[in-house]
Amino acid sequence: MSAPKLIDVLDTMNRLHEMLYALAEKKTDIMKQNDMNGLDQLLKDEQKYVAAINTMEQERQKLATALTRKTDATITDCQQVVTEQEKLKLQALKEQLAVNVTKLKEQNELNQQLIYQSLQFVNMSMSLMRPQPEQPTYSHPTQGQNGQQKRSMFDSQA
Repeated sequence: MSAPKLIDVLDTMNRLHEMLYALAEKKTDIMKQNDMNGLDQLLKDEQKYVAAINTMEQERQKLATALTRKTDATITDCQQVVTEQEKLKLQALKEQLAVNVTKLKEQNELNQQLIYQSLQFVNMSMSLMRPQPEQPTYSHPTQGQNGQQKRSMFDSQA
């Protein structure tokens, strides 16, 4: 049926995830070097891989549904209706895909932390360049700046 096609799609998804992981590692180096042009190009490349993975995922869902005759079929569902040899291939691909996704997730978390730290550094640098004026003493809320008394809209002494 469509089990060989499903195996091919899962294999392609694995390769795409591995390439995306390589880009995520490269992104870490680019962020450390503070290369904004390189980061911009890398993000464009990343978007292409993500779009390809989404396309493959849609194809996987379509093939799994056709194979099992269930909506939202998983790889485990597909393993129940294929031959033993195909079942072993699907299991290996499923495990490899899980490993690739986990590695990618960890690398993206590292990149997110690097971005957050960079943002903190930029904010700190900005606040050092433009410090906020502090009020060293307490002033009564009815007094405006320069110690002048504010006038109320309602004259309570009238």
